Order: sequence, then C-alpha cells, then structure tokens
Amino acid sequence: MEDTLSSLSTWGYIAIAFFSLGGSLVIVAAAGVFSAMGKIDLTTALIVAMIFNFIGDNLLFYMSRYQRASMMPYLRSHHRKLALATIMYRRYGPVVMFVKKFIYGLKTLVPLSMGLSKYNFGKFILINLFASIFFVLVVGLGGYYAAESITIVFNTVKEKPWIAPIILFSVLGLIWFLMEKATNRR
Repeated sequence: MEDTLSSLSTWGYIAIAFFSLGGSLVIVAAAGVFSAMGKIDLTTALIVAMIFNFIGDNLLFYMSRYQRASMMPYLRSHHRKLALATIMYRRYGPVVMFVKKFIYGLKTLVPLSMGLSKYNFGKFILINLFASIFFVLVVGLGGYYAAESITIVFNTVKEKPWIAPIILFSVLGLIWFLMEKATNRR
C-alpha cells in the first residue's frame, strides 16, 4: 500500500492529466480524496484537471470540425445519439455544456455534435472554459470534503470484496438502462 501511495505522489499529476482529457469524473474525485489524505496538493491537482479537461473537449470539437473525414467512420453507428445531443444543445443552450460534464456518454457526444454543426469555435471555447472550471471545482472539492466517508466505504469494500462487483454492475447497468431509454425514445 505504501508503494502505491508513494508512486501516486510521483505519477498522480500525470494520471490526472491523462484521464482528465477524457473528462473522467472518477479521477477528479480521487484527486480530491488523495489531497485530503495529504498525498498530493489540492490546488495543483485541480488546476491540472481543469486544463486537461478543457483541452480534451476542445480537441473533440476541433477533430469533428476540421477532421470530419477522419472522424466519420467512428461516428457512423452513432447518428441517433449525435442527433439527440444536437437537439439537446439547441433546446437548452449553453447549460448542456455544464450538465454534460457530469453525465457519461454525453461528455463526448456534445462536443462532437457541436463540432459537426456550424457552432462558433470561439463561443465553444469560452463556454467550455467555464464549464471545465465548474466541473472540476464541484467534483474535486466534493471529493476533498467527502474523503472521510469515501475512505470508510473503501475500507468496507476491502473487508467484504464481494460488495464491489455488485455495486459496479449495478451502476453500469443503471447507466446503460438510462442511456438506452434516452436514446430509443420516440
């Protein structure tokens, strides 16, 4: 356990940067928890997460806007989901940029659909900047202040390892069910 924590302080910021490119909610919350434990610096971890979360969405927008031919083979089977993301953005406006950061599945689809449309790149960058800051502060500080409760849950799972797969499959099943329900509605 000590080796893991010492390597975390060494490689933790790189892991935060890498996983924040994809908008990982878990890594930002984990950064908050490890900051509360004193293993990494909270301010540095949150700044790294903000910067790379911002860059990740901008890359998705850029790729779908300017590298459309390269992206289309990967997007062919997701027309319905992209259309749903486009409708959501047109209906709710910039609020979708803030909400999508917290919902797996939409994290990727909204920047892609906005890039495929003729949405202004400068406006996207500005909204994405504030959405990235908001997302990282809410999740990172939430992890920081809930660190004690989270460590209690992890210690319980450590003592009773059969709980982990049940929780994991329940959460994954719920996410799959809700995404299927949202994308298959008539």
